[in-house]
Amino acid sequence: MRKSIALLAAVMLAAPFQAKDKGEIIKSGWNFGPLPVVGFDSDLGFQYGLCCDIFNYGNGSNYPQYDFKINVEASTYTKGSSVLRSYGDFKNLIPDGKFFYDVTYFNAPKFGFYGFNGYAAPFSPKYGEMKSGAPFETGTKSGYNFMSRNQFRAIASMQKNISGHLNWAAGLAFYNIQTNALGISDYEGQNTLYDKYVGAGLIRENEKDGGNVTQLRAGLVYDSRDHDSDPTRGFNVEATLVYSPDLIDGNGYSNLGFTFTGSQFVPVIGNRLTFAYRLLVQTKLWGDIPYYFTNNINTMFFRKMYTEGIGGNASVRGLNRNGVLGDGFGMLNAELRWRAIDFKLINQNWTIALNPFFDAGKVLQQYRLEEQKQTADDTVWSGNEDGIHCTAGCGFKLIMNHNMVVSFEAAKAMDENDGDGLWTNIGFNYLF
Repeated sequence: MRKSIALLAAVMLAAPFQAKDKGEIIKSGWNFGPLPVVGFDSDLGFQYGLCCDIFNYGNGSNYPQYDFKINVEASTYTKGSSVLRSYGDFKNLIPDGKFFYDVTYFNAPKFGFYGFNGYAAPFSPKYGEMKSGAPFETGTKSGYNFMSRNQFRAIASMQKNISGHLNWAAGLAFYNIQTNALGISDYEGQNTLYDKYVGAGLIRENEKDGGNVTQLRAGLVYDSRDHDSDPTRGFNVEATLVYSPDLIDGNGYSNLGFTFTGSQFVPVIGNRLTFAYRLLVQTKLWGDIPYYFTNNINTMFFRKMYTEGIGGNASVRGLNRNGVLGDGFGMLNAELRWRAIDFKLINQNWTIALNPFFDAGKVLQQYRLEEQKQTADDTVWSGNEDGIHCTAGCGFKLIMNHNMVVSFEAAKAMDENDGDGLWTNIGFNYLF
């Protein structure tokens, strides 16, 4: 972490002396960005490890667009989670198109679980002490809203131009997900919300240990952004049908879904100040979704490592991670992006930016709500149906060559039922 702080300090000290030179360095050929992974997420703890971004800009004629990018990462978090990941974005393999892959393994012995249908599931940071069935000794940590989850995913998506900015897209996805009760020794003997849901039958016997999900994806993409990672103008709209046949487990969890994601980037003051917003709606059209997949956001091309919501650094920032689960959901993200300083350092183009934001989300299709009501347990059913979950915060960005974005964000939920503290995250990329 000291190395990253020292690098950031050097960049900020150098900024006033180099910001006056407005001409950009045109990048060509190979560009390597090896970095120590040093991050923080309120839900996961401090992150440390190694990663490397590998860019190829070809002859530089399309800069800041690259021909392809490959990323590899191995990291772990102090709260027990770990990540092994590689992804690639290739713009030169398919004429007038692109190819994307992602292969990731997540190990999460402490994974948040807050029940179904948002406000229909009561939340209190002290429920572990009050409701778990046995008195707690002073200072005992509560594991009430946690379970364990390991996930392997493999994604491949391609895009091909139809006309102008309109493209068709198709993809395949496979997920292997293993879930269980919280097994960390610090929480031994505690009764958790996951245990309650299994005992009440809200989580079925044939899904409580997880399972396999295979997806076939097809859709349309309209993309008129000026940059992929650091856009200042244009639209990015994706409409995707997702069919998930139960090919492996045979438990009856086949389903068909639809996901719409629309983003717009509106220049307010040239390239300096941009208003950006994203609207996402995901619905189930047919079939049944296992509980362990209700949080997945079915997007064709990933911006963040985690593609889950609602809650966490990929959806509604400041809300409990995976705090709102349903058969279908919607969310809005809106922010101002102010490119405060441009400068050059170590033969790279850099930008320091700020992004105050507002996020909101809501369950649109309830998940097993009638069964939830029938439990007659006030720790499972609150007596309320879901409302709108709102958060607000601000971010700081350090951007290299328009394509590598180091991000710090902090946010606060506006309702204590959505989270009782300040959420913070250090990672990569804009949210959208």
